[in-house]
Amino acid sequence: MALKLEIVTPAGRLLEREASAVYLPTEMGEIGVLPGHIPLTTLIDAGELRLNDGAEEDAYVIGRGFALIENDRVSVLTDHAIDEDAIDTDAVEEARRRAEEALAKKDSLDPAEVERLESVVRFSVAQIAAAAKKRR
Repeated sequence: MALKLEIVTPAGRLLEREASAVYLPTEMGEIGVLPGHIPLTTLIDAGELRLNDGAEEDAYVIGRGFALIENDRVSVLTDHAIDEDAIDTDAVEEARRRAEEALAKKDSLDPAEVERLESVVRFSVAQIAAAAKKRR
């Protein structure tokens, strides 16, 4: 029996496929999900989502959001997601730099913009960490 994994962002469904195991970055640490997992709703943190389909392991970098695990289905709702192989570290570093510069002036920003910029920084850091790990 396999899990059905879906990753959904505001831009739409990024991924829908079967996996034998899914590893999620939660606010309390990484959790592993196997077929038959108990129902669970959890907050996810920016980081690496890994999935194993029996033959190989793939990884995606995701932003903050929620995961719903129920009936061998893992639904991840996140603000950002990217296939680890598609990370452009130069572009990510530039986005992080611009967001941090804008955050330096956060007294003049509204709270929603501050949260958006902080999300960009968290997602950028997660992408850079995943790319560095892959190079090792």
